[in-house]
Amino acid sequence: MQFPLLSFIVFTPMIAGMLILLIPGERKTEIRMAALAAGAFALALSIWAYFAYDVTAGGYQFVEKYQWLPQLGISYFVGLDGMNAPLVLLTGVVMFTGVLISWGIDDRPREFFAFLFILATGVFGVFVALDLFMLFFFYEIAVFPMYLLISIWGWKVTREYAAMKLTLYLFIGSVVSLVGALAMYYVSGLGTFDMVAMEQANFSVDFQRLVFPFVFFGFAVLGGIFPFHNWSPDGHVAAPTAVSMFHAGVLMKLGAFAALRVGIMLLPEGAKFHMPWIIVLTLVNVVYGAFIASVQNDFKYVIGFSSVSHMGLVAMGFATLNHNGMLGAGVQMFSHGVMTALFFAVVGMIYDQAHTREIPNLSGFRKVMPVVAIAFIVGGLVSMGMPGFSGFIAEFPIFMGLWNGQPSSLWNGYGWIAIIAAISIVITASYIIRIVGKVFFGQLPAEFDGHVHDVNMLDKVAVVFLSAIMIVVGVYPQIIVPLVQSGVENVMRLLGGA
Repeated sequence: MQFPLLSFIVFTPMIAGMLILLIPGERKTEIRMAALAAGAFALALSIWAYFAYDVTAGGYQFVEKYQWLPQLGISYFVGLDGMNAPLVLLTGVVMFTGVLISWGIDDRPREFFAFLFILATGVFGVFVALDLFMLFFFYEIAVFPMYLLISIWGWKVTREYAAMKLTLYLFIGSVVSLVGALAMYYVSGLGTFDMVAMEQANFSVDFQRLVFPFVFFGFAVLGGIFPFHNWSPDGHVAAPTAVSMFHAGVLMKLGAFAALRVGIMLLPEGAKFHMPWIIVLTLVNVVYGAFIASVQNDFKYVIGFSSVSHMGLVAMGFATLNHNGMLGAGVQMFSHGVMTALFFAVVGMIYDQAHTREIPNLSGFRKVMPVVAIAFIVGGLVSMGMPGFSGFIAEFPIFMGLWNGQPSSLWNGYGWIAIIAAISIVITASYIIRIVGKVFFGQLPAEFDGHVHDVNMLDKVAVVFLSAIMIVVGVYPQIIVPLVQSGVENVMRLLGGA
């Protein structure tokens, strides 16, 4: 019998969270150690799954399928392919580093880590689910703890507003997509929520064109697509550091992946019909997000709007419906997840020391936090798409996919979108350089002298680990590109080689 690797990955955080709740609240060191052990174990399992995947064979691997409610066609059905394997690894990475960053949380750490791990179970479950009902089941598990994590441990100024705004947006989006999913279940006539079976359902073209926007946009709300994006920066800013890392690093990818898995892959004709105008919305994401990020004075808002911009590139890659665009989007989800987790970790470290995020009031932190400064610069180079870093490996194929999109004429297709979208690269470089120059260089303000100090070893391990991943992917792209390419080939097969 095959070892149930994916089930261990999915349920390890949930079980760990339940066990942590059994530890007396005053034993905070033991709680933190248990959380670290669970995070390390989940990371080890996700690394195992990532490198054990047979790229040559392709398709769904490590498959587990158990009948749960056969009368309604619902089963526990999970599997790994080239598109979700990097996202499973990403979740393990962010979970582990999030625990390291949260070591100093002193307000009810037992409940904090328990909710964080329940959130992680939901995320892992969505990424590996091959049953549509189970995908929604895990999706709701992933969304619900966000409200508690933000409203209890978040920034006091806006946490209740941001938590409610985030929850309402995401639940409304999930209800809209659920309507489309139920329509697919009934119209297919298969009597099952098995998404692999639904790939062969042969829905009519008219049905696909009608239902696709419900499914795609319902999930894309979580991916931050314009104009349903404005919950995201507020949620980022109000959330505690580890939750911001999860929120931007993983949860937004969950929305984009579900839009691909349920929308594009199950309704390919609907995708072909609607994507020419959806790609214009993604262009707004990319350029508008970059411009808004560039005028922010709150350090965390800069990173929040930057995430909106970079997630627009993911949706843009999907919207090309061609091999290069899809490949770039798949790598971008992983690269941006690691990058934005690093960014929010750095912002949290500086805020913990300075008690302010206002960029004009920050300066000279390179002198007290040299490792953190170097890590942020590495993340900034990734954000700009600099060759030699993971951002370039992700963004270049997306722009190639845009340029070669159908129709391919410069003024009668996606060429002009590629040109306009490229503006975001310049704007991104401008605000990254501004932050590096203002926050990390210059003179340390007198009010900080003697009051700020270097971060602890756990924080250094977290930022160095995240930085190393982005460098390794940039220098040796073969560690991820063939894997994602094997997943893209399945998507292109469903799209008929579009």
